[in-house]
Parts: sequence; C-alpha cells; structure tokens
Amino acid sequence: MAAVNWWVSAFRTGVPSQISEYSAILSLGNFIGFVIFIGVTLICTLSSKEIMGEQPIFSCKAHVFHIDPKTKRSWVSASTAAVSVSFFYDSTRSLYRIISVEGSKAVINSTITPNMTFTKTSQKFGQWSDVRANTVYGLGFSSEAELGKFIEKFHEVKEATKLASAKLQSNSSSVTPATSANVSPITSRSGMPSSEQDLIDPPNSSMINSNVSASNNPNPNANMISAQNSVSSSTESPQHQGKPAQLGSTQAGQSAEMQLKYENDRLKLALAQSSANAKKWEVELATLKTNNARLTSALQESTANVDEWKRQLQLYKEENARVKAKYAELEAGKIAEGNSEALRLRVEALESELRTRNEEIKALTMATKNKDFVALQKENTELRDMLNVVQEQLELALCANKVQKQNLETLNARLAGFIQDLVTVHREITNTLQT
Repeated sequence: MAAVNWWVSAFRTGVPSQISEYSAILSLGNFIGFVIFIGVTLICTLSSKEIMGEQPIFSCKAHVFHIDPKTKRSWVSASTAAVSVSFFYDSTRSLYRIISVEGSKAVINSTITPNMTFTKTSQKFGQWSDVRANTVYGLGFSSEAELGKFIEKFHEVKEATKLASAKLQSNSSSVTPATSANVSPITSRSGMPSSEQDLIDPPNSSMINSNVSASNNPNPNANMISAQNSVSSSTESPQHQGKPAQLGSTQAGQSAEMQLKYENDRLKLALAQSSANAKKWEVELATLKTNNARLTSALQESTANVDEWKRQLQLYKEENARVKAKYAELEAGKIAEGNSEALRLRVEALESELRTRNEEIKALTMATKNKDFVALQKENTELRDMLNVVQEQLELALCANKVQKQNLETLNARLAGFIQDLVTVHREITNTLQT
C-alpha cells in the first residue's frame, strides 16, 4: 500500500515534472509506453477493496503469521494484533485474493489457485502455502467456529477458481501467441522463453515482485527512473531509427499494443500450463486420497487385528500359566517319587542289616548258653549247699536265741522281784522318816 500511495502521489505531483524533465529525450511513443507501464504497475499493485472497486465477499479477524524464511520451521508474527482478513474477487482478471492490511502494510496478499490447500493444524490455527509469494501464511483465530467458517469459504473460493481456470483453459485452447513483422526485436525475444521456468511462472509475479521491491526501496525516484529506462529500452527511439516523429509514435503505439497482446497471450499460455499442472495435481491428489483411504482401511483392519491378537495373547498367557503350574506339579511329583524310591531302598538295606544283627545275636546267645550251662549248674549246686548250711546255722542260732531269751526272762522276773522289795523297803524308810 505504501508503494501504491507513492506511485499515485508521484503520478499526481511528480510525474509531470519528470515528464518535462525527460521530454527532450523521450519521444511520444516512449511517453505512451511509460504511461502504459505505470498503469500496468498500478493494476498489479492495487489489492485493497478501494483500488479494486470490489467489496469483500468474506471477512474475519485473525492473527497473521509468516513462515520463517531462514529455518522454514518456525512462525514469525506478521501482525501486532488481530487484523481483518478478507476474500476479494478481482473481476478484471477473474482472480480471487486473500488480503489483509495492517496500517499501511499488506501482511497478506495471496492469489488463490486451484492447487492451494488450507490445512488445519490445531483447534484455532490453520495455514496454506502460496507458491507465488514463496511463503507460508498462518492464521490464528479466536475460536474454532471462525476457523471453520474461514475453511469453508476457502474451499468455496478454491472450487470457484477451479471452474474459472477450466473455463479459461477451454477458451484459450485455440489461442496462439501473436507474431507480426511489426513486432519490435525486444518483443520477439520476449516471446521465446529462455527456460521452462518462464512458462510455469505465475501470472504477474514479476510485477508483484517489482512492486514489493519498490515499496522497500528508500529512493522512489530511482525506481521511477529505472522504470522509464526499462520502457525506453523496450522501444527504439525515432532518433535512432532516423524516421519522423509521427511515424515513430505510430510505430511505438503499435509496438506497445502488440507487446500487450503478446503478454496477454503469454499469460494465457502460462495459465493453460498452470491448469494442466493443476489437473495433474488433481490426479495426484485423487491418487493420494485413494491411497489414504486404502491406508486408513488397512490401519483400521490392523487395529482390529491388533485387538484380536491382544485377546489371543491374553488367552495364550493364561494357558501358559496353567501349563506352567501343571508342569510344576509334575516336577514336584517326580521329586517325591524319587525320594520314596530312595527311602524304600534305605528301608530294605536297614531291614537286611537288622536280620543280620538278629542272627548274630541268636548265634551268640546259643554259644553263650552252651558254654555257661555247666558252670551255672555247678554254681547252682554250690549255692544250694551253702543255703542248706546257712539254714542249719540259722536254726541253731534261733535255738540258742530262744534259750537265751528264756534265761533273760528268768533274770527279768528275778530283777522285778528285787525291785519290788526295794520299793517296799523304800516306802517303809520314808514312812519311818516321816514319823
């Protein structure tokens, strides 16, 4: 917008002085070419609704971001606050644009093409790539509903652009670049593209780039002088040709008209090429959609298979746990069976040893009985004899004891008599003493 305002003010105030300054040098044809150049530049630069003469078909508020040109991986804020983002229809060129202006700065100036895609990357943020501007625009909305409205309008405008491109391609299929003997050498050279890149360049991209560079140039007069010099070089001066001024102006007008016709045909050819590329991209997009559908179906099938495999895996785990438990029981049974066999062998060995010991005891007992029987009988006889002798001695002792007892009883009786006599004597003595 700053560049547009400068061009308008320059045309109102500075252009007459510039024309008078260069009138001694430039011919009438060059002046006409210069005016045509300024008009084309203004048409390419004016993007707002006041210049286009059209009302916006849709407007919304959003924060504008640009992709970082260095890293290509981060966003750079292009607006200080939420600005108005509008869709415009350029009826002169049958183009749809997305334009957003903050102050005197155009933060968005994007021409919608049939192959553009708006991608919703988050709940309130979306982005699209503009090949002509060589950047990626990002919009941050205050709500998801506003983002949905913008996406809906973007798709609607994109479909309208596709229909317009198809119609334009059908109308321009029979158009060929105009060639004439009256075309200037520069026009003839411009009709031959130097590379394939010239054919697929978006329409008016060079003009837009020149306007952008002009708005960034601190010296606007230098841009005007360079523009005049470029126009002067595109048409030869009558002084160089050596013809009268009237013939030169007529030839310059025809040359400018042929130049514009050729540029128009060239733009149509580029648009046809773009439409062909758009069809290719549509085919590729359809293929990608088909592949995406197949991949989605395969993913859903894989998800179902994964769920089934998880269920089977759980069953296998449970079965494995049961088998492990049963195996552990069998191992424990084998260990117990082995221990019982060892114990059985141990018992048999001990029983055999016990039988051997019993036999030895029996043998020793028999041997002892046979050896000591005679000695025991002899000892028994001796003991019996000794018992008889002791019994006899006991009987003799008892007899002697009996006699002695009788003697003691006699002595006791006699002693009792003496004691009785003593008591009588004692009593008599006592009585005597008392009397």
